[in-house]
Amino acid sequence: MKLLEGKTALITGASRGIGKAIALRFATHGADVVFSDLVRDENMEALEKELAALGVQGKGFASDASSLQQSEQLVADVLSEFGNIDILVNNAGITRDGLLMRMEEEDWDIIMAVNLKSVFNLTKAIHRSMLKQRSGSIINMSSVVGVSGNAGQSNYSASKAGILGFTKSLSKELGSRNIRCNAIAPGFIETEMTASLDDDVRDDWIKEIPLRRGGTPEDVADVCVFLASDLSAYVTGQVISVCGGMNYSA
Repeated sequence: MKLLEGKTALITGASRGIGKAIALRFATHGADVVFSDLVRDENMEALEKELAALGVQGKGFASDASSLQQSEQLVADVLSEFGNIDILVNNAGITRDGLLMRMEEEDWDIIMAVNLKSVFNLTKAIHRSMLKQRSGSIINMSSVVGVSGNAGQSNYSASKAGILGFTKSLSKELGSRNIRCNAIAPGFIETEMTASLDDDVRDDWIKEIPLRRGGTPEDVADVCVFLASDLSAYVTGQVISVCGGMNYSA
């Protein structure tokens, strides 16, 4: 059963990792997939080929999600070529970890621009078209540290916490037009970013997870499929943790 047939999705930060897994899962369920990343490279071209092999339209765009102007242009280009956008996944994100005493202003500003302002930019650019069609699903990628905080990640945690407030507010603003807005809070997910961690650090993380393993990008992507599809037609303003049962508290 293809849950997203006839729909078009736009995913930011999708050339690798979680974003790529979401793109492929959406395509498997019949959605045409448009995705963006900062530059057009071999990863973007490879994903286009993988999407085409799944029998859907797939196209990558080089676009800076932290720029409102570029975000507006991206949305305009996608609407012109694909006609509509039914699903938006705000997935673009980076880290600049460090204790506050060593953190520079630039480390704070770039995290806020890429992780948080990008969510505003794309949602602002796309929401009018969703209002006109009186439907849409917006999925924002937060993190468990946006709920609990984490030492050495005050900038990252703050950006991801901001996404939660934005998501809950937008769900109240847009709900009457049948536009749903939800957030996903991944825990320890095995990606290229985590592959560079020392084994001891990784083992310490795993010990805190009741399921005793790191998550996969596909674990997150499957929840995205649920939130993007009509299976979640009565779900909005929610934060779904994909964390293997990690013990964290607000």
